[in-house]
Amino acid sequence: MSAAPLTSVDEALARVLASVATPTEPEEVELAEACGRTLASGVAARCVQPPFANSAMDGYALRAEDATTASARLTVVGESAAGRPFSGRVRRGEATRIFTGAPLPEGADAVAMQENARRNGDVLILDAPVAPGTHVRARGGDFGADEILLRSGRRLTARDVALAAAANQPTLMVRRRPRVAILANGDELVSPGAALGPGQIVSSNTYAVAGIVAAAGGAPIDLGIAADDPAALANKLAQAVAERADALVTLGGASVGDHDLTRQALLDAGMDLAFWRVAMRPGKPLFLGRLGATIVLGLPGNPAPSTLCALLFLRPLVRALLGDPEAGADPSEPARLATALPANGARRDYARATLTRGVDGLDLATPLKTQDASLTKALADADALLVRPFNAPAASAGDLCRIIRLVALGA
Repeated sequence: MSAAPLTSVDEALARVLASVATPTEPEEVELAEACGRTLASGVAARCVQPPFANSAMDGYALRAEDATTASARLTVVGESAAGRPFSGRVRRGEATRIFTGAPLPEGADAVAMQENARRNGDVLILDAPVAPGTHVRARGGDFGADEILLRSGRRLTARDVALAAAANQPTLMVRRRPRVAILANGDELVSPGAALGPGQIVSSNTYAVAGIVAAAGGAPIDLGIAADDPAALANKLAQAVAERADALVTLGGASVGDHDLTRQALLDAGMDLAFWRVAMRPGKPLFLGRLGATIVLGLPGNPAPSTLCALLFLRPLVRALLGDPEAGADPSEPARLATALPANGARRDYARATLTRGVDGLDLATPLKTQDASLTKALADADALLVRPFNAPAASAGDLCRIIRLVALGA
């Protein structure tokens, strides 16, 4: 019997995103805690910004009709500073000293820069004419009351939080961080710092995956390491349920070896399998399923495919759980090959690569000499993934290609 055909990368991603029935529920947070969170509802302005016309420069507020020629002479009748506005009115032939951000006095419609004026006591002499509106920030020039400033599904940056503060919003409604349980599997694995027994290695994938989850806006939950034993795996799966995980990520045990037990343990526990094995290199053993209310994503056990699959599938899953409308957006961008490459095979290839700046503004991508799936140093040394379509023909140095910057995805 022939094996079932591999699921394409695009179809796999579409099914991962479709596994999210609804985003996580909204919760209210203080503005100081909102950076990095994802909005559950739009943010509208509760005020006009700026609330009054004000000066963009240090200088003199005046009526432009009194400043149509150089050498115009005006009488300084007061001062307007931030927090201490001039209470009178600027009348014909008058001006007030004004500072950046200070309210424009009634009657004034322009500001002469102090560099373009001379003062002798209360007499102001202009060195250049001043047009209406010069160096004046209009009331509402930034935004108006009730204007929608930020849309639902947006990941809040520091700039966004500052905008919400300016809009007089003390709290924001954001999505609860998705709880993502992470389970490593294998008799050969030990935690960092532990003594290594015969045939054992240090478990590292959990930390990469947890970092990717956190960078995407989720809350990682480390379930530890499960031995290659059905009972041990069953206990860990029960723990994931007890943790009320929105998603469970398994690391290893997804292939076809005699000791690759994770996928079968999940099936025995009642997991509904959506797909298994994807037409990509590395990362072929990836699987998607559902165990009750929990979405299950099974990643390969080697560091490179584990991290790569977490970036390409787990990160979008977390963003979809947060209601991000751009969760499935293509993260790739154009670059050029720094070296010739042979034709590609029947799977989409993601080669770890370094980047250097090219003369035309596009980066030059150089694949690392070794693409072994087990190497962690090579993974840390890489700047990007060089993406090659399946059955791509041989390519020459300088040809256009597509890359995915690792740092842009929180890796």
